[in-house]
Amino acid sequence: MSQEIIHVYLMPGMAASPLIFENIKLPESQFKMHYLEWFVPQENESLSDYAFRMTKKIEHENPVLLGVSFGGILVQEMCKHISIRKLIIVSSIKSKYELPLKMQLAKSTGAYKLVPTQLASKIEVFEKYAFGKTMAKRLELYKKYLSVNDPNYLSWALKQVVCWEQEVYKEGIAHIHGDKDPVFPIKHIKNCITINGGTHIAIINKYKWFNENLPKIIL
Repeated sequence: MSQEIIHVYLMPGMAASPLIFENIKLPESQFKMHYLEWFVPQENESLSDYAFRMTKKIEHENPVLLGVSFGGILVQEMCKHISIRKLIIVSSIKSKYELPLKMQLAKSTGAYKLVPTQLASKIEVFEKYAFGKTMAKRLELYKKYLSVNDPNYLSWALKQVVCWEQEVYKEGIAHIHGDKDPVFPIKHIKNCITINGGTHIAIINKYKWFNENLPKIIL
């Protein structure tokens, strides 16, 4: 008797491509991975409506949804529209109470509206003036993994993160978080599986941890 294949749908972080999952490997005898990609939202589209449209990309019943960062927020909204087997978020938040203070302030002051998202398409400009190995390396990562540089998408995405109103999260959610995450500091995060030394891009540079632990987290 053949073993049931579990379908795992992976949602990358804000503006990122599925390339961030290039080193994630799951046993093919048990799992099949499917990669979701961002598309530009409609004008004034709500996160719930966007999530509903994204569920149309799901081709299997009761899948596993895994989302990274803003993708983690999106998959939580998606599971409000479809039945799933398991919900996993990485380097993300489960409710508005896990947002860091600076993002809460950005919401209350409207400062998120002032972010020059149109510069995202000008990475080569930043690269020209990148001083130091750290910044240069970070820009190389952006160039490799950034898939959406549409300023309308980026402005919309920033607003959805800082203005997310979820208070109660789904029972049974698996939250994986690095203890060195500078975007969503772990001190604000409750009930998570901690990756020691993991940063906001743990899915990329801690892939060995995921390959070892994801199968049992899913099952």
